[in-house]
Amino acid sequence: MKALEIRPAAAARTLGVAFGVFVFGAGNAHGYIGPGAGFALGGSMLVLLVTFALAFAILATWPIRLVVRLIRVGNPYKNALTKRVVILGLDGMDPGLTTKFIREGRLPNFQKLAERGVFRPLDTSLPSMSPVAWSTFATGTDASHHGIYDFLTRDPCTYGPMLSSTHLGSAKKVLNIGRYLVPLEKPRMKLLQKSQHFWKLLGDKHIFSVIQRVPITFPPVPFKNGLLLSGMCVPDLRGSQGTFSFFSTESEAGKAKFIGGEQTVLRRKGRVIRSRLVGPDHTVLASGGRMTLPFTLTIAEDGGSARLEIDGAEAVSLKIGEYSDWIELRFKAGLGIRVSGIAKFYLISVSPHVNLYMTPIHIDPENPAMPISHPEVYAIYLAKKQGKFATLGLAEDTWSLNNRVIDEKIFFDQAMSIYEERERMFLDAVKQSKSGLVTTVFDTTDRIQHMFYRYLDPTHPANAGKDTEEWKDAIGQVYERVDALVGKVWNLIEDPNTVFMVISDHGFTNFRRGVNINSWLRDNGYLFLKDENRRTSGEYFDGIDWSRTRAFALGLTGIFINRKGREKSGIVAEGAEYRQLVQELAQKLEQMIDPATGKGCVRRVAISQQFFRGPYRFDAPDLLVGWEGGYRNSWECATGQVTEEVITDNTRSWSGDHCVDPSIVPGVFFCNRAASEEKPRLIDIPASVMRLFGQEIPRYMQGRMILPEEPADATVRGMLDPTTLEQSGAAPGALIFPPVERRASGQS
Repeated sequence: MKALEIRPAAAARTLGVAFGVFVFGAGNAHGYIGPGAGFALGGSMLVLLVTFALAFAILATWPIRLVVRLIRVGNPYKNALTKRVVILGLDGMDPGLTTKFIREGRLPNFQKLAERGVFRPLDTSLPSMSPVAWSTFATGTDASHHGIYDFLTRDPCTYGPMLSSTHLGSAKKVLNIGRYLVPLEKPRMKLLQKSQHFWKLLGDKHIFSVIQRVPITFPPVPFKNGLLLSGMCVPDLRGSQGTFSFFSTESEAGKAKFIGGEQTVLRRKGRVIRSRLVGPDHTVLASGGRMTLPFTLTIAEDGGSARLEIDGAEAVSLKIGEYSDWIELRFKAGLGIRVSGIAKFYLISVSPHVNLYMTPIHIDPENPAMPISHPEVYAIYLAKKQGKFATLGLAEDTWSLNNRVIDEKIFFDQAMSIYEERERMFLDAVKQSKSGLVTTVFDTTDRIQHMFYRYLDPTHPANAGKDTEEWKDAIGQVYERVDALVGKVWNLIEDPNTVFMVISDHGFTNFRRGVNINSWLRDNGYLFLKDENRRTSGEYFDGIDWSRTRAFALGLTGIFINRKGREKSGIVAEGAEYRQLVQELAQKLEQMIDPATGKGCVRRVAISQQFFRGPYRFDAPDLLVGWEGGYRNSWECATGQVTEEVITDNTRSWSGDHCVDPSIVPGVFFCNRAASEEKPRLIDIPASVMRLFGQEIPRYMQGRMILPEEPADATVRGMLDPTTLEQSGAAPGALIFPPVERRASGQS
């Protein structure tokens, strides 16, 4: 099977695997914020059958194809500075915390990497959030060239939310056969990210790439000479960005509605409980509804475990306080079609109440209901080799912890289990790839810091009523774990022909207070409600009077102007009126004071059309708010609500964030080579990889080579001076955009 890991792409294209596809609508769960991508179902039985035939064909023809390539193409590495580049992406790894842990002796392998090469802060993107930053990493361009500004954007025709990265549309042509609706064409699946991935450019030059779990790569875009497993924005089987399930014998009366999940009330008869699991939409049936699976839970006599029997799956024993393995869930879609997903179960308690948690239902990588890799057999191959693994883009279930359905231990165990799956993939790819590019992104650093940052701040509002001691070193433990991974990689790449980088897309800071810009816009006469007797609205602008509203906020940093000719009911004219309004809003927002502290909330406000120059700058929010550390858009503001108060305490477990001014949250850049730039930028990484492989930097890329192409004295080597970083993590660098003046005070 080794040959399959090296060169399956060409054969997969030749086989042209095709299958029927059914479409499921978008879910409503808040995986991060807002709706999911939707769901498109395709049977993969044919893909499964050809996997081994494909592997055999590749193995048998490899010597012949190698000779043919050498004759036709020659040596693709003849001008290269290296034959292999390995990039370990650690989402959210913070330079300040990294420096602190290095000084404490907790990260010996990172220290070794820094001493042999270089460690510097890595300037992030504008805005500083994962879908934007990793899109910049993938394309070598800023948001105005790749078109991703947030997780969400608004539909200008309806003001409703849209996932910014992915569009999954249903088939227009269907055949009505009795109670069934049979689509006659495939759904429209499209990655909305613009520009080109730099690994596609390498593939065109016959340089092979293995790309695993880089965010905003769903649906997977085919490219030559490479393998790809999609990351962030892969939906769950229900089409959302992650909908968990909680089963309990406690009544849900009086409980707040869960965000990002659902509770099912169980009825117990002795030691036996019967209920059902809810799956994807049942749109093959004209009557609609949800697919479900019945299950039986039998409590053991000793009260320490339970037996779980799910229709169509083998019975499993659940022990209190332990996760099950991945369990395959096969839902009946009709016409003999089954939809396969996987989930894990955690038995929390059986007395006095039975409480059972189920993760979101992931797409089964061994039998994927929709494409999650390129070629499609790659996900199947990985599952056959290492076992089933998490496929959901936002795999760590942060909302179940935010809702306190699970506690810190249950969440931490889940996150580390997913980490172990990713580590096996990454190390195997490094072992098998002796040349070309290997890139794998780990989300664990990001998710643990989001959920455990409050432990670094004893006065954090989210600490009330929660543990503040047992998990206070969770972040440090994760940093130590990835340090051990760096050590394992060292043992695999001890050769002069490999360049090894460790990067993060951004760093982290505190998130103590949430600001609802929509409420601020209401109080300052820019946003109006239909009911003048009300001061609040529902989600996604329910109840907004668009005939009078001039500005509104959606997502984590953006403000949109209700512009004539763009928004459905736009009232702000282009030209002088528009320019005056954005300047006015920017000036007022930069003067915003938190009455609880007497300090400013906003470091700077970017007017998009003054900042960006790319072809998709008009798709951007009109203003991007760069919050000071400790502040962020409130949860309600992110989903288009208007609340009574403008600024409120953040009391959720999600207590750390990075959706602030980019100067506060640079990422990290480690490399086993010296650098030629003191202040590297995330946007420079693709350009640098192109030059390392002897390729010209495309003119559309905005980055530069940051590693020396020839031996020179003017190189940057070793660790950064720790005095340049606060121990909390903020370290401004040379941003990819020019400094913006604070209009109110004249300070930069």
